[in-house]
Amino acid sequence: MDTLEGSIERITYYSPESGYCVLRLAPNQPRLGAYGKLITVVGNMPELQPGEQVKLTGVWTNHPQHGRQFKTETVVQMRPATAEGIRRYLGSGLVRGIGPKMAKRIVDFFGEETLDVLDRAPERVKDVPGIGKKRATSIAKAWAEQREIKKVMLFLQSYGLNMSLALKIYKQYGDEALELVQQDPYRLVRDIHGVGFLTADKIAREMGLPTHAPSRIRAGLVYALNEATGNGHVFLPTELLLEQAAELLDLELAHLDAALLQLRDEGEVMIEDVPAPTTSELVQAVYHSAMYHSEKGAANRLRDMLDHPGSYLAKITQMTTHDWEQLLTRVTAVDGVRLTDQQRRAVKQTLTSKVSILTGGPGTGKTTTLRTIIGILEATRHRFRLASPTGRAAKRLAEATGHPAQTIHRMLSYSPQEGFAYNQDNPLETDIVVVDEASMVDLVLFYNLLKAIEPATHLLLVGDVDQLPSVGAGDVLRDVIDSAICPVMRLETVFRQAGGSMIIQNAHRINAGQSPDTANRSDDFFFFGAEDPAGAADLVVDIVCSRVPGKFGYDAMRDIQVLAPMYNGQIGVNALNIALQRQLNPPGRLAEKRLAGVLFRVGDKVMQMRNNYEKEVYNGDIGWVKALDMNEHTMDVEIDGRIVNYAWLECDELTHAYAISVHKSQGAEYPVVVLPVMTQHFMMLQRNLLYTAITRAKSMVVLVGTRKAIAIAVKNDKVAQRWTALDWRLAN
Repeated sequence: MDTLEGSIERITYYSPESGYCVLRLAPNQPRLGAYGKLITVVGNMPELQPGEQVKLTGVWTNHPQHGRQFKTETVVQMRPATAEGIRRYLGSGLVRGIGPKMAKRIVDFFGEETLDVLDRAPERVKDVPGIGKKRATSIAKAWAEQREIKKVMLFLQSYGLNMSLALKIYKQYGDEALELVQQDPYRLVRDIHGVGFLTADKIAREMGLPTHAPSRIRAGLVYALNEATGNGHVFLPTELLLEQAAELLDLELAHLDAALLQLRDEGEVMIEDVPAPTTSELVQAVYHSAMYHSEKGAANRLRDMLDHPGSYLAKITQMTTHDWEQLLTRVTAVDGVRLTDQQRRAVKQTLTSKVSILTGGPGTGKTTTLRTIIGILEATRHRFRLASPTGRAAKRLAEATGHPAQTIHRMLSYSPQEGFAYNQDNPLETDIVVVDEASMVDLVLFYNLLKAIEPATHLLLVGDVDQLPSVGAGDVLRDVIDSAICPVMRLETVFRQAGGSMIIQNAHRINAGQSPDTANRSDDFFFFGAEDPAGAADLVVDIVCSRVPGKFGYDAMRDIQVLAPMYNGQIGVNALNIALQRQLNPPGRLAEKRLAGVLFRVGDKVMQMRNNYEKEVYNGDIGWVKALDMNEHTMDVEIDGRIVNYAWLECDELTHAYAISVHKSQGAEYPVVVLPVMTQHFMMLQRNLLYTAITRAKSMVVLVGTRKAIAIAVKNDKVAQRWTALDWRLAN
């Protein structure tokens, strides 16, 4: 092994998944630098920053294309020793509040003692000309924070965790991070998004925890159940849970029974016999306690509403047929609407039933029906609340109805600290609650919604049950329909004006199990053939960046959304984001920064990955990077016309949105949707996924791939079965 020391000049490439890095190094040993030139270093490394000093061990190699390289095996981060090295180190953006100019000012004052001063007497920074007491305090705090992060990173580096995860861990636990991780490594799985059981288990095992330790087995069982919940299941049969946990732990099944019973006795899980969704045979189901109480509670609340004799819409439910017809005629005449008989029945049924469901495909008049329902509520002076699971869906609902709509969380006044302000003790003051895009509502949210609805209040769920189910656990809309406890109005007639759209025609063809028309005979639905993933990826980029904008005038960044069935692979979300960023927002004069493994650049299209109630941004919100502050370590993102400020430690909540998954597109609409459909996506090729994707488009759909892959998706009408018993609890 050779040894190499030097200062990092720039990071050429870094993969947060594998830790593989390509960087350029200015060597401290001039003879290694090939006459002063920078050295290319490759290998798996922690997430490093330009300006850092490193000591590397590895071997020299000759790459056929890129020439002489140093392939590193180990990396040790070092403090720079010279004043110039310290200046570059401090000015690299490593410490919040210190940019290149500030770094020069501090180093000019303290020289080679700068880092010692920051470590031992950071208050002395106020003595530097031009730095006041307030700024000095801020710099001292940032330096201490950076040192703690470094400690966490160096501790975790030996276990294969990268810098972005170290930052998440520090953000979660603060200065107690090391102590808490050493006490219980498995808490990382519960608390830190992106840390799996195997990573935490590796740390625990290397710290000396035995293979058969009860705490390890319990953690494995809980993790397996959490994974099932993350995949949409409300429970797992005991047999299946034990099999999955045994494989994860690499233990015999016999070692797990006692740990599962202990989890039950401690109240962390609940075990009950329920019918299997497909066979109706009884299975022993294991629930997380929260899931068990949500499922049972939702069933009880819904049954209580249906059994309660009172109704806040009694004025409507007690109308004579003559008065009802007069009212309906008067309301529809205002907008010149002519309802079909099916729509008329749907309007009356929803207003006279305590709980009801309105469903149907695109172009069947759900929005017109809903506007008529609202018109009647206004005419009879009844209170109503409109809500959707996501901010995008709520915005669409407000635009479609002309009335305010909120996310369910906001309607219930949710806060991370206090939970839901509206609940069984403080119910919503309304006569009816209307929830649009109800297929996206997961079980826990549904239960909290029901807790805030009085028994005399009506509930209308509006949605397309043929779309993908919720991202969260449960299959609420389908379960309520299957339970047959309330009226379900399915609109089926496609209106003439909608029937002229090939998007809507093809959506209904797909739903009926027929292949879509891909002959390119319309101006809103196109198919481009591509046999191999690399060619398909290039074609997607060309369509987004050149063809559609050039021929139809759509803005490539604002109007066109690429959806993909999977994240990985050449034609997956991750690779397409890199390719599209390179074309639509290439490197150059705009500021950029790699944060949490993602290279963000001013001008980038980005998406919020989870709900952040303090910033009032939500999972799936799309925005635009407006500024990167290298001194203050912040990024400004414009979302829905307002600027949201993210500290760099918070940027793990964001990712690129040039391409997003079909699941993340639920509840949204885009002028143009471009969708790769390849046989490489075989595991995800399902009818409801293809149907959901093309119904996200308002004006144009472009499919890229093979007709064989489209046919596979259309034929696969088996909705991925979720382990849930809500329908059984409701029916019984």
